[in-house]
Amino acid sequence: MEHILAKTLLIDKVVELIASQYSLSLKDARDELYNSNVIKLIDDEDTGLYGESPLYVLSLFEQEKNSK
Repeated sequence: MEHILAKTLLIDKVVELIASQYSLSLKDARDELYNSNVIKLIDDEDTGLYGESPLYVLSLFEQEKNSK
């Protein structure tokens, strides 16, 4: 339950980036992120991903999306 604010801010920014990159609504972009493994990594305190830049997290999301 730690780093909740950092996670929330990161997720919001990544959702905005996904929406922009893929021409999606914010709701659809949020759904895409929440259906990815990246959201699990953000939520996992041990990864420290919550402290990374939104662009870095977006790149992880894109790598996962392109590998499917």
